[in-house]
Amino acid sequence: MDQSTKYQHAFDQFDRTLSDKKITEEVHTILQKNDQKNFTPEVLKLLHGCIDLTSLTTLDSKESIWKMVDQVNDFEGIRPDIPNVAAICTYPLFIETVKEALTAQDVKIAAVSGGFPSAQTFIEVKIAETAMSVMQGADEIDIVLNLGYFMEDNFEELTEEIQEIKESCRGAKLKVILETGALATAENIQRAAILAIYSGADFIKTSTGKGYPGASPEAVYTMCQVIKQYHSLTQNQIGIKISGGIRTAEEAVSYYTIVKEILGESWLNKELFRIGASSLIHDIEKRLA
Repeated sequence: MDQSTKYQHAFDQFDRTLSDKKITEEVHTILQKNDQKNFTPEVLKLLHGCIDLTSLTTLDSKESIWKMVDQVNDFEGIRPDIPNVAAICTYPLFIETVKEALTAQDVKIAAVSGGFPSAQTFIEVKIAETAMSVMQGADEIDIVLNLGYFMEDNFEELTEEIQEIKESCRGAKLKVILETGALATAENIQRAAILAIYSGADFIKTSTGKGYPGASPEAVYTMCQVIKQYHSLTQNQIGIKISGGIRTAEEAVSYYTIVKEILGESWLNKELFRIGASSLIHDIEKRLA
């Protein structure tokens, strides 16, 4: 089987995606029917425990990251009925700072890697950065799928790259960012999701939040459909991470609703469902105050 046939065979295992217009209609129906009833304290508490609290700016410093970690530490024990965040996500440079500052229990250390946010660097650099991040103490690695390879149908190098980075993760979980705002169409998002999953992604993720539109309900709908069909084919559960512009409890509940309706209750936990955000945590805590 030649390379192009191999990838086409993988794509053909999945149902053809709906048109972008039809997906918008489906999402509208799901949210109109279920969104309001899911806006409850119990759901907000669950969402709080699924947040990857994130800081990825050029102004990040050891001091600013330490303060962010202190907020997570300080929350521990204040509200025993609300789970702490799932993870703290930073640039690799601050893994050691997070590890040193973190005293809260069951909070993972996540780091972006692989030439984030563009992924436009040497594969050797991507592998080394990932390996060093894991060695420093990262439990989870977030990388960006190589969109340049994807757009020119260079699926062989794209998948090999993810597979090599996955190997350098050792035991750390790998989240592959599709950058759905750049992919733009449901067909592109579906294909990118399939390639990422078959290359070893533990999670597929919407966006970097840098330079392109962030998460959208339509993109998450499409990603959930791929995860659902992959599960029916293999019995393996792939996680989903939603990131890029999610600031309010209402937005978070809408994404929760889509995941719940397509993937079901068994995905609604921090092992399989994450929201990457910085200010969302404050809005949820304010609503639960």
